[in-house]
Amino acid sequence: MFRVSNEVSRWTKATVYPDMWVNPDEDPRNTDGVSPDGELETLQDYLSDYRMTLRMKCEGLNAEQLARRSVQPSTMSLLGLLRHLAEVERDWRNWVTSGDPLPKLYGKRGADFDGAIPDQSVVDTAYTDLAREQEATDALLAGHPDPGERVGKDRIAVRELLIHRVEEYARHCGHADLLRECIDGRVGQ
Repeated sequence: MFRVSNEVSRWTKATVYPDMWVNPDEDPRNTDGVSPDGELETLQDYLSDYRMTLRMKCEGLNAEQLARRSVQPSTMSLLGLLRHLAEVERDWRNWVTSGDPLPKLYGKRGADFDGAIPDQSVVDTAYTDLAREQEATDALLAGHPDPGERVGKDRIAVRELLIHRVEEYARHCGHADLLRECIDGRVGQ
């Protein structure tokens, strides 16, 4: 089990607001101007920001830190979150299509977290898998621009799928906040 030392001090890279991850002018999620028009564009914007937030929470950490689990008996780690979200992206495509489901990326249930070991090749694969699965899900959903359209064998609305994706990333970004703080004390939204 990978444990965290309790000797970390809280800190932030931001100097403008002490509860920020980075200063506003350095935040890649900040955009000047008006917010997106339309339901679909708004949901996609939120999803993009949460995806970027997760990557930001993982930046600057080595394989051991990314694989570190903070609280026993939890298997949750930042690396596990990257792997889990790749698995979830793949599973969401199964909701859209009517054919046979795509196979799991990492094997049986829980393998996304259990296999998150402190090895750089596992880290590299996790980032590659996540980017590939996000791109594939985005490409599939681009063919369904009407949020009210019902897709897949369960006839799920595209809107529901998009909201579920935002919710999943947002929830796990909250986990990432706590995991990162336990690793090196860095805090911020």
